[in-house]
Amino acid sequence: METVASSPAATVLPGQVHGVTVGEAFRVWLRVALLSFGGPAGQIAVMHRIIVEEKRWIPESRFLHALNYCMLLPGPEAQQLATYIGWLMHGVRGGVMAGGLFVLPGALSIMALSIVYALFGEVGVVAALFFGLKAAVLAIVLQAVLRVGGRALKNTVMRAIAAAAFLAIFFFDVPFPFIVLGAGLVGYAGVRSGVAAFDVATGHAAAAKDGPSLMGDDVPAHARLNARQAVFSASLWLTLWLVPVGGLALFAGAGNVFTDIAVFFSKMALVTFGGAYAVLAYVAQQAVEHYHWLRPGEMLDGLGMAETTPGPLIMVLQFVGFMAAYRLPGSLSPLVAGVLGGLLATWVTFIPCFLWIFLGAPFIETLRSNKALSGALAAVTAAVVGVVLNLALWFSIHALFRQTFAVRTGLLSFDVPVLNSLNLSAGLLSLAAIVAIFRFRMGVLSLLAVCSAVGVALQLSGVQS
Repeated sequence: METVASSPAATVLPGQVHGVTVGEAFRVWLRVALLSFGGPAGQIAVMHRIIVEEKRWIPESRFLHALNYCMLLPGPEAQQLATYIGWLMHGVRGGVMAGGLFVLPGALSIMALSIVYALFGEVGVVAALFFGLKAAVLAIVLQAVLRVGGRALKNTVMRAIAAAAFLAIFFFDVPFPFIVLGAGLVGYAGVRSGVAAFDVATGHAAAAKDGPSLMGDDVPAHARLNARQAVFSASLWLTLWLVPVGGLALFAGAGNVFTDIAVFFSKMALVTFGGAYAVLAYVAQQAVEHYHWLRPGEMLDGLGMAETTPGPLIMVLQFVGFMAAYRLPGSLSPLVAGVLGGLLATWVTFIPCFLWIFLGAPFIETLRSNKALSGALAAVTAAVVGVVLNLALWFSIHALFRQTFAVRTGLLSFDVPVLNSLNLSAGLLSLAAIVAIFRFRMGVLSLLAVCSAVGVALQLSGVQS
């Protein structure tokens, strides 16, 4: 192991950063992308195993510091984490490469599955396939709660923050940005007040405990604050993001489905803190009740697609964009409109992610030894656990029960299932999926395959209704 840490200083060649060529980085990030199944918890675990443990590119403390920052951002934290580490290793080209590769396999897969779903989704076998996927998704989301919680909730204070976040978003419908802001302020104040629970080790002290790595505690030249570079990054990525949105609003006009997709998902890019798990309930509500792009339950079908493919779960938004344009194609054919709508949703969802990283990461690297900032980021991560728990409960209610009713009294605002509307076959299959993933440690892909097959079998036997 010692040679891993010591050799780069003597062997760095042109085109290399800390001894890692761009070509080698491409192959590693492609491998990460192709193995990134199972939602953000699984994706972050894969990245940690390959980047930190196997390749030893960066130490554990830098990985967690970057992760905490990405948890604070709107958008998919795993994709942003890949972008951050790619940028840290090879600058902007490394960040674009890592972040782009992380998205590409899932984008291609979701597009293909969206076409199949639009054409055949209401045919019995295909509908049964997605019925089975929902059961697997419930088990995977529950596993994500426990995995992220085990990493983030190290003490009673962090567990209390997670519980408060869950209560706020589930029972009182508090917007997630307010939860993030409140958690960050609590973490910042806790460190400033000397509360040990918020004191997260960072900087040289943390890196010294991590063992050897290629980068160690160094800050590469491209990762240092540079006003000119910051202005250039902001200008470039804002242009790539907002010019298509403005062009559609100007030429297609308000009320056009493509304008609505561009504007809605641009708004989501600003407020989707906590990734797909945190935002899914809100997007489903808007897509079904406000825009009428989806029918009830179809968001879960889309998430099932995202769970079966590599890449971030937020790719479910491509499915939403596809179905919106497919059902409101205007003068285009439905399939062409659907493909364009899906690509547009993906573009305005992910372009801002590069903006947040390339503009903000140099500041985060500079402040890496700031205990108050690290405490704030750790508190935000704890709050996200509560939001993921909220999603797990939301999934359970809408996947297992055919009907719900809304409770709206005073400050309380939440949905309650109608107990006699329980879908018994969905409940039993979900219970079996939970046992398989927790008791028998079945892999994500195997679980998805088995649940899909069972769903089809139930349909063919006439059991599933």
